[in-house]
Amino acid sequence: MTTPQSDAADGGAAESAPDEGERPARGRWIDLAAVLSFVLLAFLVTARFWASPAAGVRDNRSDQAQFEWMMAHGARVVTQFAYPFTTDRMNVPDGVNLMANTSVLSISLPMTPITVLFGPRWAFLVFLTLGMAATGIAWYFVLSRVLIGARAPAWLGAGFCAFAPAMVSHANAHPNIVSQFVVPLIVWRTLRLAEPGRWLRNGVLLGLMIVWQAFLNLEILLMTAIGLGVVVVVLAVARPALRRVARPFCAGLAVAAVLSGVVLAYPLYVQLFGPGAYQGLSRLIRGYRTDLASFVAWSRESLAGDARGSRWLAKNATEENAFFGWPLAVLVVALVWWLRRNVVVLALAGVGLIFAVFSLGREIRFDGQDTGIPAPWAVLEGLPVLHSVVPTRWSLALTPIIGILLALGAEHVRGLVRRHPAARSQLWFATGTVLTMALLPILPTPLPAVRLDPIPAFVTSGAYRPYVAGGHSIVTLPLPDTTYPDPLRWSAQTRLDLPLARGYFLYPDTRPGKGRVALFTAPPRPTSDFFTKIRTTGGVPPITPQDRVDAVDDLRYWRAGAVILDPRLRQADALGRGMTALTGIEPTFTGDVWLWDVRPLVG
Repeated sequence: MTTPQSDAADGGAAESAPDEGERPARGRWIDLAAVLSFVLLAFLVTARFWASPAAGVRDNRSDQAQFEWMMAHGARVVTQFAYPFTTDRMNVPDGVNLMANTSVLSISLPMTPITVLFGPRWAFLVFLTLGMAATGIAWYFVLSRVLIGARAPAWLGAGFCAFAPAMVSHANAHPNIVSQFVVPLIVWRTLRLAEPGRWLRNGVLLGLMIVWQAFLNLEILLMTAIGLGVVVVVLAVARPALRRVARPFCAGLAVAAVLSGVVLAYPLYVQLFGPGAYQGLSRLIRGYRTDLASFVAWSRESLAGDARGSRWLAKNATEENAFFGWPLAVLVVALVWWLRRNVVVLALAGVGLIFAVFSLGREIRFDGQDTGIPAPWAVLEGLPVLHSVVPTRWSLALTPIIGILLALGAEHVRGLVRRHPAARSQLWFATGTVLTMALLPILPTPLPAVRLDPIPAFVTSGAYRPYVAGGHSIVTLPLPDTTYPDPLRWSAQTRLDLPLARGYFLYPDTRPGKGRVALFTAPPRPTSDFFTKIRTTGGVPPITPQDRVDAVDDLRYWRAGAVILDPRLRQADALGRGMTALTGIEPTFTGDVWLWDVRPLVG
């Protein structure tokens, strides 16, 4: 199969050849400069987190805590040979299905030395920062060596792929999403399947890339597979000459499918059918969709962005998956029209349109208002696999598509300059002006940070250990969930030696009639509801004898060794009074937390 680069030449999108005329030494210096530029941009985006050891992600503290916990889990797998796909260190006694969550084993396992030596917070930050940089670097080399064949257009496209508004938005504690460096490698290895005589080798390499991405983020893998599939089919139909390489391509693809299928069969079985497996996302999360107006709006993390001007267009700061700004939106439409003779461009435009439509969810929303107009996703959202996709993230897949289109457009301009040297200055001036207007407003700015509360000395000193001996867990007030994730950071700091009751994770709602859709914690119990009510209202509700019985039952269910309360919490006084009233146990101030020793109750 020909690459988009060769096909572009046929269609008039890239008449110039690769940079074969550049001196090798000069080319290496250009490559080094490109790599350094991506590293510097990644550090710019995360600068506030590196500047202070106490700084955390302001707009998504819950996911930061969860990923710190996941990094600690990966280190535990390596150092203590823990089972990788489920855990009993959170949500005691039921545990958590980590394959059904973002366990990022393909990153957490090799990063064990960093986690052990410097702690999970720094491992998370390295993952986040270098993941963005690696994405830009991988796209740069695949674009410059395979898809385009020129360094400057490749740098432009790769920079957008790694630092577009959607990517910077997900840098708010979604390192598994901004780390898309495997995606261009999958594209590269897919194109190499057409190489005659090497179907086995190329199939094995593609299979390994698929496995790597599967343990990083399955959602991105699904979008990559659909996008590549559409492009390959369009090329095969539009270019009859490609049929001569169909045999090695299909043979290699079969090898990749068999290899990845064999390696992933058991992990996927655990994810789909193991303990803690759920049946799709809740209707609330399926309602996370892309507002039609957001395609031409500015992201709050862009140079031209303003949180006040975009807040109603996205569910939160982490899910600004479109937000390209109107100049870039106009440029993309113009590029597709300008390069319409190139079948690759048309295929990319078709995939992008499909993803954009999918991202609208079940009902089209415009400028913060529901329109009542149904969208195609309403028919698809209940299907297996698709029921676990957050609809708005389909528009995230537009980022690499636009990045490739920008690179193809820049390469087309290079071809025009070579054919019309007399108009060189005018062509470059027009190109620079257009790119500046489209890209300058969406340049990334450093992500906002917040000071995280220090981990209590009760945890860091190891004072918790007597209370978890014999299989006991620690119960925190309030119990950890998406609104109170700090206990996950505490547990991660102990390398998961501190097991938690409940937590923040995806778990099936096992209550009657709920259909086992995913919750962001374990199903509620009477005592967890009791403390949620206190935290919400600030008051202690009337306590009945049944409440006290339920509290003892729940503590026994959680195998609680101690209940602890961070006195810095806003509702700490009410939470503490509620716990004492429920159990009749007076707390002690131990290692800067209030502690209720409930072992006599639990047994």
